[in-house]
Parts: sequence; C-alpha cells; structure tokens
Amino acid sequence: MTITGVAAGVPYTALPPADVGPAPLVLTWHMLDAPRTNAAFAAALPMAGVPAWRVHLGLPMCGDRMVNGSMDAIMGLAGDDALRAFADGLSGEAASEFPAALAALRAEFAIVDGPVGIVGGSLGGLVALRVLTSGVPVFAAALVNPLIRARRLVELISGHTKVPYPWDQTSEALADDLDFVRRADELAVPLLVVSGELDDPPFREDAAALASAAPRAELLTVPGLAHPLAEEPGLEPAPQLPLAKQVDDALTSWFTRHLP
Repeated sequence: MTITGVAAGVPYTALPPADVGPAPLVLTWHMLDAPRTNAAFAAALPMAGVPAWRVHLGLPMCGDRMVNGSMDAIMGLAGDDALRAFADGLSGEAASEFPAALAALRAEFAIVDGPVGIVGGSLGGLVALRVLTSGVPVFAAALVNPLIRARRLVELISGHTKVPYPWDQTSEALADDLDFVRRADELAVPLLVVSGELDDPPFREDAAALASAAPRAELLTVPGLAHPLAEEPGLEPAPQLPLAKQVDDALTSWFTRHLP
C-alpha cells in the first residue's frame, strides 16, 4: 500500500511496514536526476524488506511543487547562483522544513518518538547531511551518489556553462560549511555511502573521502551504476531497474541491521 499526502507543506509518499504495530521511521530525499520526485524515488528504492515506515519526502520546487509543471525554475536557480540559490538555497529549505514535516508525520501515522533513519540521493544527499548535523536523533543513514561538497556542484555547473563562479570570502566560507568531508567527525551515526562505479569522478572521490573520514561509515561501490537510478523523465513511479534493485537491497540490509 502506498500513501500520499502533504506534511506541514511537504509532499510525501509513505510506505507502511508489513506488520501492524509500532515501527521506526526511515525518511528519504530524492535526486534532481531521475528519479526526481518523491513518488519516483519510492518506486526506485522502496526498501520493502525494512520493518519500518519508509516516507519519501519531496524537495522544494520538485514533483507536486514544480513551478508551471516543469523543472525549469529549479534549473534557473543554478544559473542565478549555483552556490547560494541552488546548492545552499534548495538543500537549506528542505532541511529547514524537515522538523515540522517530521512532527506532522508522527502525528498522522501514530509513529512513536525515537531516532529515525535518513537516506539522501544526489542533492538529496546534501539535505540528508545537513539533517544529520542538525541534532535530529538518527539511528542510521545512507547516501546514494550524494552531493557531499557543495563546491563540487558549483564546479560542475561552471564547467558546463563555461562561466566561472564569482567566489568571494563569503561564498568560500559557505562552501566550507557545506563540505561534509571537512565536517565528517560530526557524522557519528552508522553511515552507508553508496557510490556508482560510473558516477561523475568528483562525486566518487568525495564518496570515498567521506567514507574514510566519518567515524562509522562504510563505502559500497555499485558496478555499472551511473548517477541516475531510473530512466528519464523520472517524474512518475516506474519499474525498478536492476541496478536500482542492487542499491535497494543494500539499503534494506543496512537499515534492517541497524534498526533500534
């Protein structure tokens, strides 16, 4: 059974545990590549074998919150300011709206208080990292082809547009704050870092660096996996791809092992 709704303004796709009764909660934030909505991410990584609520949250300006029914506005943020408006603005908004959404979900589904599980894919990984360092009690976390250093995204966008980013003292400080290899000692929970063998090299480098630096992290490299987990356009639920199933199986094992 799939449940859809809105929690404190945040669209979600919720998958209940198979057994009736109290259960922990695992929350996710999706990618901006396919699957790029909460519904599509839930289909790609349902984690059906985890005896917990799995609630997939929608990022701002994505899915049901797209502007004029397209991703153009969110891509426009990258052109306006790849660091402040795009990497920091989008991930910061998602992280700031999380506490109220979490409280609303607990009330709606009668989920008991306690540590939660956290998953983030790509830019959703940056959201997950911000939540992990915000003081929210977390029993385990997983990142899939994550954005770990905001500076990497700025560099990739600048390389694509051929327009250098106008770095200054303030933006350098912000990029340092959004560099979670630098802040790895704050990530004290069990952390699985999933890295596609064919993901962009800077993302793979950062995944390996974070897994080495964080106290309780493990790195899983998935052969043949590029950055996306689903076919384009990645807006609607679609059949799970074989490589996505490998990731799903790994997350299922990880969270089942670390359930409180």
